[in-house]
Amino acid sequence: MTAPDVTFDEAKARELEEKFDPEVRFRPLGPVASWIAALALFSLSLFHYYTAGFGLLREVTHRGVHMAFVLALIFLVFSGKRGDDKLYGGSLWRPAGIPVVDWVLMALAVVSTLYVPWVFHDLAFRVGNPLAIDVIMGSILIAVLLEATRRSMGWPLPVIAIIIMAYGMFGRYAPGLLVHPGASWSTLVNHLYLTSQGIYGLPVGVVATYVFHFVLFGVLATRMGLGQLFIDTATSIAGRFSGGPAKVSVVASALMGSISGSSIANAVTTGSLTIPAMVRIGYPRHFAAAVEAAASTGGQITPPIMGAAAFLMIEFLAIPYTHVMIAALVPAFMHFFGVLMQVHFEAKRRGLRGLTREEMPQIWRVLKRDWPTLIPLFVLVAILMNGFTPYLAAFWGITACMVIGLVNPRHRLTPLDIFDAFVTGAKYALAVGAAAATVGIVIGVVTLTGVSFKVAYIVTSTAASWAAAAEAVMPFELMGTAALTLLMTLILTGVVCIIMGTGVPTTANYLIMVTVTAPILALLGVEPLVAHFFVFYYGILADITPPVALCAYATAGIAGANPFTAGNTAFRLGMGKALVPFVFVFSPSLLIMVQDFSLQEFALATFGCVLGITALSAAFSDYLLDRLWWWERVLLGFAAILLVAPELTTTIIGTAIFLPIAARPLFWKRRDAVPA
Repeated sequence: MTAPDVTFDEAKARELEEKFDPEVRFRPLGPVASWIAALALFSLSLFHYYTAGFGLLREVTHRGVHMAFVLALIFLVFSGKRGDDKLYGGSLWRPAGIPVVDWVLMALAVVSTLYVPWVFHDLAFRVGNPLAIDVIMGSILIAVLLEATRRSMGWPLPVIAIIIMAYGMFGRYAPGLLVHPGASWSTLVNHLYLTSQGIYGLPVGVVATYVFHFVLFGVLATRMGLGQLFIDTATSIAGRFSGGPAKVSVVASALMGSISGSSIANAVTTGSLTIPAMVRIGYPRHFAAAVEAAASTGGQITPPIMGAAAFLMIEFLAIPYTHVMIAALVPAFMHFFGVLMQVHFEAKRRGLRGLTREEMPQIWRVLKRDWPTLIPLFVLVAILMNGFTPYLAAFWGITACMVIGLVNPRHRLTPLDIFDAFVTGAKYALAVGAAAATVGIVIGVVTLTGVSFKVAYIVTSTAASWAAAAEAVMPFELMGTAALTLLMTLILTGVVCIIMGTGVPTTANYLIMVTVTAPILALLGVEPLVAHFFVFYYGILADITPPVALCAYATAGIAGANPFTAGNTAFRLGMGKALVPFVFVFSPSLLIMVQDFSLQEFALATFGCVLGITALSAAFSDYLLDRLWWWERVLLGFAAILLVAPELTTTIIGTAIFLPIAARPLFWKRRDAVPA
């Protein structure tokens, strides 16, 4: 990995991201349409930047302006079908190269979205008894919103919204406990369109006041050199060790994740540099792709800038963002630690080298050269930690990025670069904006019908019956009935989150699942913060879970590897993320910011997690201090389960199993050939 290899090529990263991430796969535009789109995107970013610093508009007006921009721009930059993504010239049916139907849809989106803010002063007298024009406008918005979401994210989420709306209308025909009287179309539109429980609800509000600003900050921070600093720092810290480029990938992804809440953006940014280096020193191509994918999914759980779900969490729970940041620290560390341990064991088993001194930058030179790029991140974190709103922190962080970018000679930004960053930041926020509004439909129907409480009863009853069956066949009692019921409920919830995540993006997955599962876990005594984090983690895990592991597919494309094989390996590397949520449900002190925090419980859970993840990583990698016998791998897997169970007895038993296996190579070496 020579010096030229570690130079971050932003244009290449953007090209890879647009190739592999469907949410930023825009159609080519002609000169006129390109300028129209660029000016509209810049105006959207400028609107959010200005309101973050100088005051938000009235809630419904702010959300309405945001949605009007987002939906109109989606019809401009996303094609309606795959065959319609060619560059066309202007004509009567394609003004500025865009089909006339898309211009009509843009106009309908703007009018129907801004209608509610326009008549807001009169809504108090019409909610519950909508006028005919209200129903017409609401119907138009629902239709264009579903189409905009289909274009930007695919079919799964619109189909879910259509099914849930059908349930809201025809609930009298639903089976068993799910039956309800049903609502007329006008009643449904009234709830989804004219109240704050539907399309204009919390999801859109969070995207319009928090998420957008942090996406823009991440784009500007990368442009003004912070991404390059992170990559150079990771290389200088981790590169010298065995299998160096893979460890650089993990550390760089952790650092990049602190400013980017997107798994795929993180993967292509660091992966374009680290994956070729991993392949060059001897890692298989599918493993190199998997390392980058597994590490990059940690971006959404890494403070200070986490994924959109973190900002939704603070609104759902009415807690400061700093509480979410602190709660995420230990679980995020466990995720990256798990990937790093498997990378290390794989490198030792294969006898792979690290980077030489000539192949690595020196840390003191990196910091001396690029320390100014850290200023915006310090500004943002300092304002957050002092209790100010996240959007005000983002405003000053963005401002600091522009100032440093304009004066820093090493990564100097021109006004045109800043304009382009504002355009790119708005592009990245389009798909999540449409998804948030569509999830508002789902949440609106759930609140209208009360189905979440019925689902909670069904799930807890099923889990209780499964727990009773498991307890009957256990040779001795490891867990009580209540704990077994909770365990079965968590397994059901985790599986549904992963399945849902194969077709729905992580933010939408979190919103849907937390709406349904939060009442379930609350019935079983789980603290709200813990319940939200559990759903959050398992929703993100879908990015590396085949058959639809988008992050793994993106890195497989860079590595030239089989996508399914890379996805399976990435899932295995991310098993730490799958284990840790169960730990913090049964031992909430791991999240620190819980009501009954116990230092003793925290220490025991942390120790058990570290040793358990190490044991599981060794079992998967077939290496600890030496190659392992098959029965040692089985025992280590069993020890891992005992170690992550937050009980002193199980931790002692797990440690007693782990230590002899770890010590065995000191007395008896096993020297088998390393598999290809």
